[in-house]
Amino acid sequence: MTPPRFDELMARFAKLRVGVIGDFSLDRYFDIDPDRAEISIETELPVHNVTRVRCQPGAAGNITQNIAALGATTLWPVGYCGDDGEGFELRRALGKIPGVNLTHFQTTANRQTFTYSKPLLHRPDHNPEELSRLDIKDWTSAPMEVEVQLIASLRELAPGLDALIVMDQAGVKGMGAITSAVLETVAQLQRDYPDLVVLADSRHGLDRFPPSTFKMNASEFAHLIGVPTHECHLIGDIATRADTLAERNGRPIFITLAERGIIGAAPGESAQHIPALPVRGPIDIVGAGDTATATLSLALAAKATLTEAMELAQVAASLVVHQVGTTGVANHTEMRQLFFHERRCIT
Repeated sequence: MTPPRFDELMARFAKLRVGVIGDFSLDRYFDIDPDRAEISIETELPVHNVTRVRCQPGAAGNITQNIAALGATTLWPVGYCGDDGEGFELRRALGKIPGVNLTHFQTTANRQTFTYSKPLLHRPDHNPEELSRLDIKDWTSAPMEVEVQLIASLRELAPGLDALIVMDQAGVKGMGAITSAVLETVAQLQRDYPDLVVLADSRHGLDRFPPSTFKMNASEFAHLIGVPTHECHLIGDIATRADTLAERNGRPIFITLAERGIIGAAPGESAQHIPALPVRGPIDIVGAGDTATATLSLALAAKATLTEAMELAQVAASLVVHQVGTTGVANHTEMRQLFFHERRCIT
């Protein structure tokens, strides 16, 4: 990719209209100073003193903030939060993202806000150390009134969208926003609007999803095609099977391979492998998958080639894994610098 082509794609990103439907979480970081540790008088247990609380949108929310950081200026989150303090913080965090319209983001008393609470110990000259996480999640299926509103929002937004990202990351399988009825609606919208780029990403597997652009890791891919994980280790084996799945789906698919990069395949095109960039210091992989999802979606909607989409995703993910102690984002200025200047020095 040349610098002019990169700039052309980034200019297209800015004009895209993007919807993100799925599970929005609150990522709440508790920064702890271990030098201020105490022992509780009442319980004789250690007390961690929190010096700062940071609230960020996670899961589908992290995809949303990555889309904005990449330059898209028209964004609709389609999801929900609880009518609770965590929901207040999540809505406030989403509302700070440039270009976000919260018209289709519900607040409901019938759900808890999906929350990851992450205590982090900060010691001088050390990476933050994450202690045991505290999660808040729902253990029952989404109420019908919530599901009905999600479907209505999708139908209203779809005619004006360039890309729709479907993100299934509920803490408990089947208990989030991506219900069977929502997936049936997504399938119908793909038939009604064939130019709409629909990219699906699920931590619980994509086997129940209608054919669309799939993004998954190697173990999720192995599960989807019904083979043991060890048979999806060699690049050549993954590529061959990726070609078959892409032809069957009729749409591109992407398989992320962590430090080995990414494989992409599309109908009528042989699978391609793009290596990851070398590590340049301490890393934190949290959020890198969301960054790849956001970048691939925008790239496809901007008419990038399969190779271009993967190159952009790898550069963006490389930037994010080097942002330690946070769910980071990549912007086009940083990407351009790494793509055309720094990368030459490290490869």
